[in-house]
This record gives sequence, structure tokens and C-alpha cells, in this order.
Amino acid sequence: MPLPAEMTVIEMNGFGPAEVMREAKRPVPKPVAGEVLIKVAAAGINRVDVLQRSGAYRPPYGVWDVPGVELAGEIVAMGPGTGRFKVGDQVCALVIGGAYAEYCTVPEAQVLRLPKGYDMVRAACLPETLFTVWAGVMWQGRYKGGESLLVHGGSSGIGTTTIQLARALGNGTIYATAGNDAKCRAVEKLGVKRCINYKTEDFVAVVNELAGERAIDVILDMVIGPYVPRNQSLLADDGRLVFIGLMSGQREVTINGSWVMMRRHTISGVSLRGQSIERKDALRRDMEPVVWPLLDRGEMPPIIDTVYPLRDAVKAHKFLETSEHIGKLVLTL
Repeated sequence: MPLPAEMTVIEMNGFGPAEVMREAKRPVPKPVAGEVLIKVAAAGINRVDVLQRSGAYRPPYGVWDVPGVELAGEIVAMGPGTGRFKVGDQVCALVIGGAYAEYCTVPEAQVLRLPKGYDMVRAACLPETLFTVWAGVMWQGRYKGGESLLVHGGSSGIGTTTIQLARALGNGTIYATAGNDAKCRAVEKLGVKRCINYKTEDFVAVVNELAGERAIDVILDMVIGPYVPRNQSLLADDGRLVFIGLMSGQREVTINGSWVMMRRHTISGVSLRGQSIERKDALRRDMEPVVWPLLDRGEMPPIIDTVYPLRDAVKAHKFLETSEHIGKLVLTL
């Protein structure tokens, strides 16, 4: 069946509040060498989309005005040099932008098959989240099953996935933080020993009381700013602190250099968008054999808060910015 000449997208009319987004018509793109064209059925919504829209995080040139970094759909065309998939395959994929659209071109290296039993909405929750978690927890954090882990933002899509992956990989003790008691209870149902309401409790004091001082092996931090010295105080010898977000807005932080040397701390970070296709391909090759069998067996199901039609992207962004959600938000086409 021939492809249409035009498609509906959600474009940004400049940078600013959610209202800068609007429906528009664009030509349907054509895949170049190494790419496939996907007819999008669902697109995950992520914090990076909000940062892009507000102007706080500029994506690579050429994709700035159509948000969206993960999607699920059907392959409808293939460029030269592809072959892992075929036209008609149902897939999910990581992209650098453009997922809020009816069609999107994607490097085939960043495409994954749908796990068994998954529909498009559930599959659209996977790519950005799993690539980020694998890069942060496994590559940078060098997490091993049985180690202790602290996850900030435990009720977010990244947080819930990190907790589920850690539980699947071993019997380590997991702690988390979240912004209200209802979120904390939901997070604890995922297997967390204790989720701490950071608005009413001191997470350092609570973790020290429950685990003992300097007892956390890996910390996943999407806040940074004032959290950094507090996180460092919790790290065990050879502990790893991994930055994956900047929700505090504070770029410059205080690090205890003597602890880095004497306790052999490793402090690192992850930002997927600017990484090369080759590195993302390496991430996929490392992650897929471990994670996809878990998904096929029904383990680690994505936690979904709300599903919106594409036309309600403004409403969805406004809800994401309240931080009241538990798990993922998804747009459907």
C-alpha cells in the first residue's frame, strides 16, 4: 500500500510552556542508508521532551521542533543497508527526536522487536527507559545482583524500571525516594525495602538507620544539585554515584574529593541523546539478550500512569510537569 505524502506531527512553535506545541502537517520522511521508516502507533513521553520544549536541552540539529525519543509501531519502508527486520514487523525504537508523529525514520541499530504479549502502548514505554537504565545502572554503575541500590525518583518511568531490573538480576536491597506517601507505597510494592518521602523525611537519616552508614553500593540520581554530597555520604567503599538527570536545575555541585580517593568512589553520568549510533547499537546488543527474555516471560512490566491521544500532547506535558504520575505517560496515534 503506498505511503501518504503528508503526516500529522506535534511541532513546537518555539520554546516555552506546553502551549508552544501544536498539530501540524509535514512530509512523510524517507529512510536513508541504515534507517527504517516506522508508522508510529504509540510514543512514550519523557522528561527530556519537556526540557527540549522549554529550551533547556537542545537536541541535535534538525530534530528540535518535533519532540519524542521513543516509539512503537510497524516498519513500512527500509533504507539501503538494513536487514535485521522486514516491512510489516512490529517494533519499538529509540530515536533522537520526532516520535510525536505518524511516521518516523530510525537507525535500524536502535530498533527492537516487541516482547511477547506486548501491545504498542506497553512497547512504547521501553526504549528510552531501558537504554538509559542499562547505560546508567549496568555500564556506569557496574551494578551486580545482590548489591545495595538507592534510586531517586523511584516512581518515575526510569525509577520503576530500575527497581524492576535490579530485582530481576538479584536479591540486593533497594531503597528509593519519591514525592508523596502514595507514590512511596506504590514503589514499595515493586520490591523496595523502603521508599522515603523526600518532602517529609531525610533520606540520608532513614537509609543510615536501616542499612548502616556507608552501606549503599550504587545510587541513581536524577536530581543532582544539593543531593550530591548527601548521596556521597551514603556510598560504601567502591560505591558508584550515577547522574541521569538535572531536576534540581543546579549544574555546579560540591563533591568531597577526599572521599573519592579514600573510599574509592566513582562518580559518572549518562546522557543518551548525543551518543553515536554505534554506541547505542553496543548498548542494545548488551542489553537485549538479558532484558528481552525477562520481558518475554512477563517480568518487569512497564508501569503506565496515563495514555493520551496525540492531539492531547499539551495536556500530557502539563501533567508530567506536576510530577504526580507513577510510571510512564504515553501518546497514541
